[in-house]
Parts: sequence; structure tokens; C-alpha cells
Amino acid sequence: QVQLVESGGGLVQAGGSLRLSCVASGRVVSSYNTGWFRQAPGKEREFVAALSWTGSSTHYADSVKGRFTISRDNAKNTVYLQMNSLKPEDTAVYYCALDAAVLTTRATAYKYWGQGTQVTVSS
Repeated sequence: QVQLVESGGGLVQAGGSLRLSCVASGRVVSSYNTGWFRQAPGKEREFVAALSWTGSSTHYADSVKGRFTISRDNAKNTVYLQMNSLKPEDTAVYYCALDAAVLTTRATAYKYWGQGTQVTVSS
């Protein structure tokens, strides 16, 4: 059974930072493409960042490029999303996802999902 558990969300002021963690069980994250997505109230889930299974390729949404960094700790079987210079428009529930066949921005390509962690950025 595959389980992804996100943590690290919370309330932060604009300009602040948070690091989200996604601990995986049942799959070795270094063998799969992984991604982070977010969903704000009343909006569709949107792509944030992705990391290839090799760890050598990343892809970011234009809205977070230069501010967010996706990374992985193989020993901890954990994927991270470092979020800096946060803006109120970054407020959303953030989800990690695993096991897309290719590095992609499409949510439907990912097979496994976590339950999400809330990030709220105040102005």
C-alpha cells in the first residue's frame, strides 16, 4: 500500500518561508517522478513543481519559479518543497504526488496522492 503524508504547512506572513515535506511509504521515491500541486478555494488543482526520478531534472510553474525549490532526501524517502518569498496568492492546500510515467505538469498522470497540507499566506 502506497501512502504519502505531507506536513509543514501553516500560516506565514507575506515574504516568509515554509518547507513542506512529503514522506512516502510503500514506494521508493527515488524510483519515481514526483510532483507538488496546489488547490485554492474555488479553483482547480494546479501544478507547482516536479522532480524526475533521476533527481537531475526539475520543472516549475512560472508563478513559483525562482521562489520554490523541489528536492528529495533518498535516505528519508522524502520529497520537499522549499517555499520562499511567499505571497498571499500562494495560499492553497498543497499536495504531493508520485509515479508519473514522465516528468509532467498534468495531475492526471500521477498515480498516488497525499492528503494535502494547508498553506496560508497573510498580507
